[in-house]
Amino acid sequence: QVQVVESGGGSVQAGGSLRLSCVASGFISRCNYDMMWYRQAPGKGREFVSDIESNGRPSYADSVTGRFSISQNNIKNTVYLQMNSLKPEDTAMYYCKIQQRGWLCRAEDYWGQGTQVTVSS
Repeated sequence: QVQVVESGGGSVQAGGSLRLSCVASGFISRCNYDMMWYRQAPGKGREFVSDIESNGRPSYADSVTGRFSISQNNIKNTVYLQMNSLKPEDTAMYYCKIQQRGWLCRAEDYWGQGTQVTVSS
């Protein structure tokens, strides 16, 4: 099955930057994979942050548009989230999700264990 590992979290001051990485393995060559980021603050629900489809099309939550950028490596097994102008409200556990789909492919989601981002004021 697909394995997902996030890294790059840490503690920064407001206005700082971090780059998160998500590395996936175990892809089935005939399937398509969308890669996306979610986040969850303590006591709150998990919310969508950003995603990038298998064709490279990105999208962003309104709360991060203009500050965060999502990108992939050339073979599309790694997704990055560049986070700039960080705010205290960005503090959360950030999770990478890989969405498997396509003809003759089982529609499944694969989650990483998360990487913590803490932004102090």
